[in-house]
Amino acid sequence: MAFWRKNLTLFLALLLLPVGKTVSATVFTLENSCTYTVWPGTLSGNGGAVLGDGGFSLPPGASVQLTAESGWSGRFWARTGCKFDDSGNGVCTTGDCGGLKCTGGGAPPVTLVEFTIGGVNNQEDFYDVSLVDGYNVGMGVKPSGGTGACQYAGCVNDLNTNCPAELQVTDSGAVVACKSACDKFNAPEYCCTGAHSTPQTCSPTRYSEMFKSACPTAYSYAYDDASSTCTCNGSDYFITFCPTGS
Repeated sequence: MAFWRKNLTLFLALLLLPVGKTVSATVFTLENSCTYTVWPGTLSGNGGAVLGDGGFSLPPGASVQLTAESGWSGRFWARTGCKFDDSGNGVCTTGDCGGLKCTGGGAPPVTLVEFTIGGVNNQEDFYDVSLVDGYNVGMGVKPSGGTGACQYAGCVNDLNTNCPAELQVTDSGAVVACKSACDKFNAPEYCCTGAHSTPQTCSPTRYSEMFKSACPTAYSYAYDDASSTCTCNGSDYFITFCPTGS
């Protein structure tokens, strides 16, 4: 994810934290505002604690709280159309990750919420909603109780309803996800690779601009940092699936 590349200072500060220093935990409240069940997936990005056992079921209207220690980084996403047996074995139509309790990240196309939690020496939290891996479900992040910019981030509009035909993923005739142009075409200009591997050489495309127009506070391509990376100090966070507003 894009903002992880910029936070080496934060990770070094965490490694140098004095023994015995007390820092507060961050509470994530995941709430399902969709009209259908979603199966949230979680993934730690730095060897930290696995939240929510990696994945679980969340019926419509339900919510769950997960607690992360200072320095945690990782991601959350929604899986849809899942079928699991009593042992947690099974597959999902979108966002699949190897079973009920995820063993890896969600398979694209999938909407992601990404975090790096600070808290050490008043370090900021960094967070974003990313469409770099495509879109399956609307997601929103709302900080609570923090200081600083603490802005709302999210993708409220349903991109599946306006997804270009060449990017559509369908199931039983219905569009259930929208691929990124990188995933679909695997070309340097869409993936920001090769000759297009820097912010100066990888520009928005008509596909990323479509995502950005629909969801202005979400990452639309790899170098969409300026308007998409959010910061806050000492906050808890509400993560909503299928949000209706900010």
